Amino acid sequence: MNSNKELIETLDQSLSYQEFEKAFSETTGLPLTLRPAEVWQLVQQGKDRQNGFCRLMELTNKACANCLSMQQELCNSAFEETKTETCNFGICETAVPVKQGDRLIGFLQTGQVFLDEPTEEGFEQALDQLKKWGIKNSREELRRLYFATPVISRERYRYMLDLLKIYAKQLSSMANQMIVEQETREPPMITHAKRYIQEHQEEELSLSKVARKVNASTFYFCKLFKKATGMNFTEYVSRIRIEKAKNLLMNLNLRISEIGYEVGFQSLTHFNRVFKKIVGHSPTQYRQHLKSI
Repeated sequence: MNSNKELIETLDQSLSYQEFEKAFSETTGLPLTLRPAEVWQLVQQGKDRQNGFCRLMELTNKACANCLSMQQELCNSAFEETKTETCNFGICETAVPVKQGDRLIGFLQTGQVFLDEPTEEGFEQALDQLKKWGIKNSREELRRLYFATPVISRERYRYMLDLLKIYAKQLSSMANQMIVEQETREPPMITHAKRYIQEHQEEELSLSKVARKVNASTFYFCKLFKKATGMNFTEYVSRIRIEKAKNLLMNLNLRISEIGYEVGFQSLTHFNRVFKKIVGHSPTQYRQHLKSI
């Protein structure tokens, strides 16, 4: 994929994500959005489950700017781990990072809920702020929307976020697989080369060696391979090997060093470094996670 935005858009349109979003929203009553890391917008805008009170922030520039600023702060703080921020009105929103290896590509975002019961005092303060921002809806309507905001216990909300954390890892795997398996009308030469890499991944592979196998000059093959796959030769081979290593790590009888050599790495240090770069965790941490599932 050419960008984080393109990759997230592809994941967002996948059947897996569409089904998960529907199930999550139907079960929890909350909106859910999969968004790229770099997008500057009101995240839940247009969602069926969008909080009616939060929808008011779309009505004036001042209210919208304040909401966008809060969204930006949330995503800045959620770069490494799940974070929850509370807006001026006591309403909470949460961002769960989605990564492709160690690279942040987007967030699963939900919330627009109270974690404590709203009060009349809180409503009066909200009313004053909304007036300052130029929102002119009637007091009765604003009160109805304010107190219609879902109230969820902190414990229940934490369990909801645990579901999103688990699914964020699945999205990470899907993103990695998309990059490895992306095939967009590639030339037969590239198809042949990818098949050769797949069948000989445990061997020492070089750009020049594979170029010879497909009867191409190293320079031409390098250029064509990058154009067809979106990544250089070394990165592609590494991803193929790491995908196989992830499967082998499920076999607890195999030592990590054995797996590294089995998939084609010449040293354990190199295997550990590449695995962490692509997956986001060391092989040991990845195996421990598998044990806990």
